Order: sequence, then C-alpha cells, then structure tokens
Amino acid sequence: MNLAATVRRQQPQVLADLEHLISIESVSADPARAGEVRRSAETVAQLLRDARCPDVRIVDAGGAPAVIGRYPAPDGRPTVCLYAHHDVQPEGEPGGWDTEPFAATSVDGRLFGRGSADDKGGFAVHLAALRAFDGRPPVGVTVFVEGEEEVGSPTLERLLAQEREALAADVFVICDSANWEVGTPAFTTTLRGVTDCVVTLSTLHHGVHSGSFGGPVPDALTSLCRLLATLHDENGDVAVEGLATTTPPDLAYPEDRLRREASMLDGVEWIGTGSLVERLWCKPALAVIALDTTRLAQASNTLIPAARAKISLRVAPGDDAERALEHLARHLREHAPWGAHVEVERGDSGQPARIPFEGPYAEAAQAAFREAWASDPVFTGQGGSIPMVAAFQKAFPGATILVTAVDDPDSRPHSTNESVHLGDLERACVAEALMLERFGALTTGS
Repeated sequence: MNLAATVRRQQPQVLADLEHLISIESVSADPARAGEVRRSAETVAQLLRDARCPDVRIVDAGGAPAVIGRYPAPDGRPTVCLYAHHDVQPEGEPGGWDTEPFAATSVDGRLFGRGSADDKGGFAVHLAALRAFDGRPPVGVTVFVEGEEEVGSPTLERLLAQEREALAADVFVICDSANWEVGTPAFTTTLRGVTDCVVTLSTLHHGVHSGSFGGPVPDALTSLCRLLATLHDENGDVAVEGLATTTPPDLAYPEDRLRREASMLDGVEWIGTGSLVERLWCKPALAVIALDTTRLAQASNTLIPAARAKISLRVAPGDDAERALEHLARHLREHAPWGAHVEVERGDSGQPARIPFEGPYAEAAQAAFREAWASDPVFTGQGGSIPMVAAFQKAFPGATILVTAVDDPDSRPHSTNESVHLGDLERACVAEALMLERFGALTTGS
C-alpha cells in the first residue's frame, strides 16, 4: 500500500469533515453555546466511529465534554495518544472577518473559519491518518479530543486522573502548535506558561470634583497608569524581580517576517533586549489586556476613585507559573504610587514546559515528517501556552511527547480570519500517517 497516496486520495472527505466541524460554534468561553460544545463533541465521536474506532466515549470531569476513542494495540506494539481539542475561541468582532467565521470558505489555497487551524484542523489530521489504515492502525491508538482547552483546561488534571488507564500511552502526539512557515514543519520543544491577575487600585472613597480637589489629590486611573508603567524597564524588558529566563535556541527569526506576522504599524519599535527568539520563547512577557474605568461617553470632571486592569504574564520555560504570579503580585503591591491601595485577584495558571526531542519515537517522527514534507523539520519554541503538555508530563512521566502542528505563521489562531493552508494540511496528514507506520515497526519499550 502506498500510504501517502492513500492519504491524499482521502483529502476531499477530510475537508468535508473539517468544514462541518467549523460550522459548529463550539465556543467554550460562552455559556450560551454550551449546547454547541456538546454537539461538537458528539460530531467528533461520530467521526471516530465512522473511522471504525471500536471504543468511543464522551467523557467529562465536571467541565466541558471531551471524546476518547481507542483502537487496541497489536501484540507487542506501542500505544500512541493523539491529542486535539474541539472547542474554539470566540469569533470576536464579526466585521473583522472577510468571510463568515463559522462557515468554512476556501480562498487562494487556504480554508478560512474559526477552528480551521486551532484546533479542529489538528483533529482532522488525526482523523485522516487513522482513515488511511481503514480501522487497523499498526499501533494502539487513543484519540483524546478535549473540549475546554481554550478556557485553560480547568478540569484536565481531574480528567487525566479519572481516565488514566484509558489515556496511558507510550507516546503522545499533540497537534496544537505552529509550523515554522508554509512548507516547513516544526516540532515544538519549549512552551511558555501563562498566568494572569486583576489589580484594583483605589485612592478615594468616592469620586470628587476634579477642579475642587485636583492637584494634591491623586485619581485612581492616573495612579494605575504609573503602577502599570513599572512593569517594564526603559528597554521594554519585564522589570518584575524573581522571574526566570531560559537559554534560547540557535535559530534566527527574521525581523521583517515577525513585523509582518504581528501586523506592527510602520515606525513601531521592538521592545526588550536579546534575540527575537529569546524574547518570544525564552523570557517572560507582560501585557495589560483589559482596563475597567469610566467610559468616554460617561466621562465627567471627576477624580476617579478606583480603576482595575487585567495583566497577562507569559512564564518562561523552567519557571513555575504559580511562583511567577506571586512575584508579580508582590511587585504590584510594592510599587503602588502615592500610597494608593492595591488589591490583586489571582487568575488561572498554566505551566510552561520543556519537551525533550529524543529517543526512538522522536527519531521515527522526524524521519516521517522529512519524507512527507520533503523538508527537514525545524525545532522551535512557542511564546504561547499549551498547558496540557505539562499536565501530560506530570501524569505520564515515562512517555515521549511530540508537539506538532497544522498552523503556519499566517493562520491567525484566536484572531479574525483564522485559516489553514490546504497544502500544509495535506502534508500534515501524510506525515502523521507515515509516523504511525514507523511507530508500528517499534516494540513496546523501544
């Protein structure tokens, strides 16, 4: 059997299934669409049954529904867990889309729609690889499709404990990262963690007239702006003491490419020091992602008594997200200007990860990807967070973890006009099928 040719022949069905999944508004952050998240899980389960998976269940641990499908391992062969998630980010402002966010649309070799890349496209890769073996993969396969990744996987650790026996595997393949560029695959070997907090700064018991009291009396919003300005030094590096960094890889990120991918305006300068990959993947990053204060339409000549900001902290590999949040909270309390009162409300955390690329499964995967893509894979870090990687490492410390992708730098996950490159989608499907085939030549404990 020519496995690559088989996968390519099945691409029209892969695209049809992906388009159907994109049409389901499985936004896990929106309680009003919980029914859509359930419908998405049911659709994933049915697609696995259609792929002749003999054991399919919808499960949860008090959160959104996940799907587990299991193909038994042939004697002496390893078991592979293929991970993806079926929930998606909110669509954002509909006017920012060039196409309908929940109607898959092909334009110039790309398929647009929410979830096309992150991460219904990842599940489509798994499905295509399994269909190529017509229900008889050469290894044991467990498919695990989570339903709450986009809200930080709050019940994942409970689910891993609850379903530990069903999810145990020799190797985990997580198709939820990003490739280096169109036509060049990547394996992700480091991930930053993420945590956040809401800081409330107060200076007055109530608002007062800005003319009568302005001058000696500080308002909360000006005070908050001064506090937030202490989070970075004059170079733009994070100024919170106690946060870790890690050694960057020997890989150059072209400045013009990053400027284009980040949609930076002309004349806007970089912040921070060190190489771009060091700043993107290996150092902490802080961003103020929301403010609560008086709206312009309701503004009056009043000194504002209190203001709030939500701060997102990306945590370098090797650090601990909870510890990093403690350092951030301490910084905010200790740098309050003019004696302002500061309260810090802790948010959720996801741990960073280092992902060793070593051993027979990694070697087999690298060879399979080189064959499918006709290009050597690049080993990259990611500035974003995939908290389940650290959770898998904790739950299954002896397993190999491989983080792969269908995204490319133009995929815009979480943003408007999310898309997947159709050529890369096909190459990713072929690569995973070839990888399973190569894993089938290994024995348990290889």
